[in-house]
Amino acid sequence: MRYGLEHAVYTRKQHGNVLIVGVYVDDLIVTGNCDGDVMHFKQQMNKEFEMSDLGLLSYYLGIEVTQHEDGITLKQIGYARNVLTKAGMAECNPSQFPREHKEELTKDEEGVPIDPTLFRSIIRGLRYLTHTRPDIAYAVGIVSRFMEKPIVKHMQAVKKILRYVRGIVDNGLVYTKYHKSDTITGYSDSNHARDVEDRQSTGGMAFYLDENLITWGSKKQKCVALSSCEAEFMAATTATCQGIWVSRLIHEITRKKAGPVTLYLDNRSTIDLIKNPVFHGRSKHIDLKYHFIRECVERGDVVVKHVCSKEQRADILTKLLPRIQFIEMRKLLGVKSISDSKLGGKVLA
Repeated sequence: MRYGLEHAVYTRKQHGNVLIVGVYVDDLIVTGNCDGDVMHFKQQMNKEFEMSDLGLLSYYLGIEVTQHEDGITLKQIGYARNVLTKAGMAECNPSQFPREHKEELTKDEEGVPIDPTLFRSIIRGLRYLTHTRPDIAYAVGIVSRFMEKPIVKHMQAVKKILRYVRGIVDNGLVYTKYHKSDTITGYSDSNHARDVEDRQSTGGMAFYLDENLITWGSKKQKCVALSSCEAEFMAATTATCQGIWVSRLIHEITRKKAGPVTLYLDNRSTIDLIKNPVFHGRSKHIDLKYHFIRECVERGDVVVKHVCSKEQRADILTKLLPRIQFIEMRKLLGVKSISDSKLGGKVLA
């Protein structure tokens, strides 16, 4: 069965067992809760197509997968090194931070231009690296806005990100087995009018299945927000759409009801605006599509709660943070040094 929510995921359910197949062009990832069903599926496919069984998943589309009894890790060490080599920075001095706090980038039409082809190529590589490195998502998103006419200072910002990647090239994501119910928790945040060119805000979100980071995003909003409350309201709506999609996808695959999505915000005015219809007069000018979150809260699909700014995990996806706060937020987000992480009592190499 193929699902409308994710066209690259197929499942087969029989005799209480579930077989899941992820498809990308001619590559397949097969998993399930019964080893016999997995082997039977492979035999069926081999009869119909010329295929190679590569065994336990260890490498997929540039992502390195290490599987252990208690969980798995995802990293892109080899890919990151290729990006560094392509940029001529394989032996550069490492940095602990992708960008300096309060650093601002502008178009600066009078700046010295650089080769746009090389600049775009490096940006593409960094954007793909964010599949396991959400800690660089915001910094990469900022430099991506200058691909049309990049100048020297834009390349300097890119090199700063590369130096950061070089400094902690072994970072990645750790996924551990859980024994709780399938609870989905999300964090939503926004900076207000931080882009000095057009004063649009950047929204960020991070969603967890129990304590495992499963989806995240850092994206510039399409319209100008008149206040931080409004910017966070629009970011929360975007996050709600993603959270509802994740919840429905998990339900379709597992047939288990995930329950309401819990969304954490650090702006109390935004929470009041979402929950209290009396505030409608203050938000009437906001595009109708952003009021979708109110319906989700009224139906019980989403529960909105307050979280203090120090624990707002999406903060790192929306703004440049001071060094100490950046390190703390990176840890809260779920990005870890794979060589230092432990699963099942073993140190991951």
